[in-house]
Amino acid sequence: MTRTTPAFLANVRQLAEGKSAREVATGLLVRNAMVLILLVVICYFAYRSARFATLDNVTTILIAAAPFALIALGQTLVILTGGIDLSVGSVIAVSAMSAAWTAVRVPDQLWLAPVVATGVGLLAGAVNGLLVSRFSVPPFVATLGMLTAASGFAYAIGNGAPINGVPDGYGAFANTEVLGMKIPVLLMIVGFATFWFVLRHTTFGLRIYAIGGNSSAAALAGVPTERTRVWVYLISGGLAGVSGLMISSRVISGSPTLGQGYELDAIAAVVIGGASLFGGRGTVWGTLLGLMLIQTLNNGLQILVIPPYWQAVIKGALIAAAVAIDVWATRRTRS
Repeated sequence: MTRTTPAFLANVRQLAEGKSAREVATGLLVRNAMVLILLVVICYFAYRSARFATLDNVTTILIAAAPFALIALGQTLVILTGGIDLSVGSVIAVSAMSAAWTAVRVPDQLWLAPVVATGVGLLAGAVNGLLVSRFSVPPFVATLGMLTAASGFAYAIGNGAPINGVPDGYGAFANTEVLGMKIPVLLMIVGFATFWFVLRHTTFGLRIYAIGGNSSAAALAGVPTERTRVWVYLISGGLAGVSGLMISSRVISGSPTLGQGYELDAIAAVVIGGASLFGGRGTVWGTLLGLMLIQTLNNGLQILVIPPYWQAVIKGALIAAAVAIDVWATRRTRS
């Protein structure tokens, strides 16, 4: 039985319009350029190392990708509105420190740790959202300020030191398996499915695209732009809080340096996935592809024992090349 996917129907339609099989095949390759790049990278590392293409290593990639996935999903919403959230890395750190501090102070009430971590993230996101929407502070400036403040709070909670001596039960938040998967991996899958549905099938998703496409026109059309922006930054902050809990639970400690630089990989994943930094264009599927490309590169380069400084150079060059190819493919598809 043949599956009637949108891509398949598009190809049938092109053949019916008189295009040659070669033109249809070229169009198919162009539309799926990012998928092909990811497959090429996977095949290369699988060829170079037998360890790469194992179930254990795939599981390792998924577990490592989960915290990035949560903040990348939040970043997707923010970027679709034409904004940017630079604070998620520091929000991860302050949420992780708050959760670890709570677990040490009340070890018999461990359920408070996720509540505190998520609450801290939501608070940071709400402040970002209010600064951007109500006080018209540029997103870059508002979230840069939050980045600095949250980093300072993270150090202040531990008096400049990591928080150790966390109860062993604290590790259950990240290391427990549900339906055969670690909780962070399950959250990542649920998160992508939920955000895909929200952006494609809800009024909230349509409002996000409308604001990113033309904020003034959206406001004239009755879209509550300020409220929607607050929600978007609130969600981004809340997901950063959950991500902070997952990371600190995995290492059973809190550190003010957790999440350092994560915001850059999250933004890179969204942009690599085809989202426009000017807003209005991007998909959850694209973010997933961008995230998997970055995590595959990280994992593959570590397996090949490439020195960290060369890892940064190679990763940066490949990310730039992937984005350039995707931009070229998008323009060719539109033409």
